[in-house]
Formats: sequence, structure tokens, C-alpha cells
Amino acid sequence: MDIDVTSKPGEAAWLLTDLLGREMGQVVEESPGAFRIQPAGHAVQTMASMKLEPYRTLDEALAEIERFTRGTCRRAQPGDRDEEPAS
Repeated sequence: MDIDVTSKPGEAAWLLTDLLGREMGQVVEESPGAFRIQPAGHAVQTMASMKLEPYRTLDEALAEIERFTRGTCRRAQPGDRDEEPAS
């Protein structure tokens, strides 16, 4: 399962969505050096037995998601999806 990772504006959080745009949850930096995976939607069941506890870096948390789902987490660039063109 491939997942797009997009920074959440104004927060220390990264949104997780599958390639169909369905919400998979988020990774939140709870404190410096403590990133926790918070599954949502269909991912709650998919990631039920995955280690969600804090990771030292965002990359470590994303690597765990990749190992568990056997997919790829790719960081989406701003404007990659759902952004309307400027008028």
C-alpha cells in the first residue's frame, strides 16, 4: 500500500493518505524527537498490530509504516494534490 505524506499546515504533524485520497491517519511530533503514528479510517484495522509508539524521527516512523504495509511512503510536495490553480 503506497501512502502520500503531507505536512499539516501550522502543526508538527504529517497527514497520511492512500493513493485514492483516503485518510490513513497522521504522524505527530508530540515533543522534540518523539514521533507517534496515529492511524485513522481504514488504516486503524490495517495498522492494528503495528508499533505506534514514539520514534526518534519522522523517517523512522515512515519506515515502520513501509515495513508493516509493504508499501512506500512518499512525501508529497505542496500543490501535488487537491490544490486549485491560482486565479
